[in-house]
Amino acid sequence: MKSKPATLKDIAETLGLSISTVSRALKGHPRIGEKTRNKVLEVARALEYMSPSMLATEIRKRSNFIGVIVPKISYHLYAMAISGIEKVAETRGMHIIVCQSNESQQREHSLVTELIDLGVAGVIASLASETTDFSHFEALKNRKIPLVFFNRQCDDVETDKVVIDNYKAGGDATQHLIDVGCKNIAYFGGPKILQINKARAAGYSSTLQKKGLRPNADYIVYSKFDGENALSAARSLLYAPKTPDGILAFSDQMAIQVMLAAKERGLKIPEDLAIIGFNNEPVDELLQPSLTSMDQPSYRMGEESARLILKQIDHYEAGYEKKVLKSFLVVRNSTNRNRLP
Repeated sequence: MKSKPATLKDIAETLGLSISTVSRALKGHPRIGEKTRNKVLEVARALEYMSPSMLATEIRKRSNFIGVIVPKISYHLYAMAISGIEKVAETRGMHIIVCQSNESQQREHSLVTELIDLGVAGVIASLASETTDFSHFEALKNRKIPLVFFNRQCDDVETDKVVIDNYKAGGDATQHLIDVGCKNIAYFGGPKILQINKARAAGYSSTLQKKGLRPNADYIVYSKFDGENALSAARSLLYAPKTPDGILAFSDQMAIQVMLAAKERGLKIPEDLAIIGFNNEPVDELLQPSLTSMDQPSYRMGEESARLILKQIDHYEAGYEKKVLKSFLVVRNSTNRNRLP
């Protein structure tokens, strides 16, 4: 992964030429032969080299559009965040282009490239669950295109970020399960590579240890987000020789798959199994039983992300911020029991 923009020296070293020869070739100097000039241009394109004049031209031609990349628009958290982004962008006469990666790294990469080609003023993104290579986001930074991550972010790319304290949220949810009397608590996570997934799992494990409850490796299960995979993973938990009596799920949608597997298994909620999800989606109140969930301020996430991208558009070199928003547990019937001594 590139961490810095390509330089004349990089091109020169690749071709075994002098920096002055490369510079003349890029400027179309008549003393440089066509064959050499074409080789220099080919390597410059491959290395995504941009001269100061090219960079200045690109910045001047940028539109009043902000690109927004989310894993799926259908996720309630992202639908609300998009509304928050749009509200703030409109105050500056900016418009948004909403794209969904469908949890694909390859599609996310293509979307970033297309947004660059469109000349967007900035990009707000939440990572796809498959993403492990962040070079496409570095390409934005190399072109001095403002970038903000929200909800799902990565430590590898230095830029503005808007998140919750996922470690604390995972710990708080686990503490609630302990408070209602659960002793064998499982963590039902999303794809393992997601940093927020690791943070929630770490908060879960730490809280168990602090309360003298040893984390059981068999009780930490990861799954892709689609319903089929999530239901299969939920079954692996609930059909284990020793069934957990409490489960913290990565999201409300994954918690619903746990509820389906529990019904299939003949377990009563919350008497036999207490369940907590994440995101506090509207459907949670309609479920039977209603679902306890960790609320994330998704609309405000969108607002704060938009404010940060506008700050970068105005003052790109102003430095980066990481805004950590508060989350809180909304207790409903899926954990509403009193098993305290």
